[in-house]
Amino acid sequence: MPNPVLVPGAVAIVTGGAAGIGLAAAKAFARLGLKITIADIGQERLGSAAEQIAALSQDGAANVMACECDVSRVEDLKRLESDVLGRFGSINVLMNNAGIQPGSQIFGPAENWQRVIDVNLWGIINGVQTIAPGMIEFGQPGLIINTGSKQGITTPPGDPAYNVAKAGVKAFTEALQHDLRNREGCKVTAHLLIPGFVFTDLTKAGRAEKPAGAWTPDQTVDFMLKSLDAGDFYILCPDNDVPRALDERRILWAAGDIVENRPPLSRWHPDYGEAFKAFLEADGT
Repeated sequence: MPNPVLVPGAVAIVTGGAAGIGLAAAKAFARLGLKITIADIGQERLGSAAEQIAALSQDGAANVMACECDVSRVEDLKRLESDVLGRFGSINVLMNNAGIQPGSQIFGPAENWQRVIDVNLWGIINGVQTIAPGMIEFGQPGLIINTGSKQGITTPPGDPAYNVAKAGVKAFTEALQHDLRNREGCKVTAHLLIPGFVFTDLTKAGRAEKPAGAWTPDQTVDFMLKSLDAGDFYILCPDNDVPRALDERRILWAAGDIVENRPPLSRWHPDYGEAFKAFLEADGT
């Protein structure tokens, strides 16, 4: 069954909507007949993205708005909500997708840690706390989609600030959905988007062409829409290298570090290399 929120005339906000997964989602929503507001940094990027979205919208630019917004600033999100309600009258979909990845180290620059957590974690908390109350009060079906990461679940070594922020997004979104489903009369649901390897500006790392193992943003959004139609909370996306079965085993092994009292991140610990390999093979992965 198609998701009852994603219907012509509904209104969607997508943060980080000028590129990558956010832009792909905004385009998909436009094709479904939604009115779209993209929020991001950089007027030139926003203008280009808005033109692309308008080209797919039945009513063209009349159904598309672009707002410059730093999601780490509550005042920017309050202004965003006011502008969208003033233009379109309601908000039915909130996709908190804005994210950055400048790289980090445990003892690396504090500025990197601060900015990553401000945008990737607080940006989502700010978006929900600012915009969701009005969606709930509106009394109509609504969707909140928060973009997380597998790095927030298995927390691989290499970029701890990003992992910490995305682990927080997972915990926050789980708590949000628990609250919403126990709120009498609430018709808004929350969902955690967990992309696989997606070729975006965030992951290009100097590459001009998409690696064979990566999905495109469009593939990721197509999977997201099917999962929303199915009512899934955890939208765990595969990619061309990693099927769901492998993700499941990696997640189970990570949880097993606690249960089995192994060293943290034992998957990358040389003493557990053979055990992890056997764990995967035991499931035929």
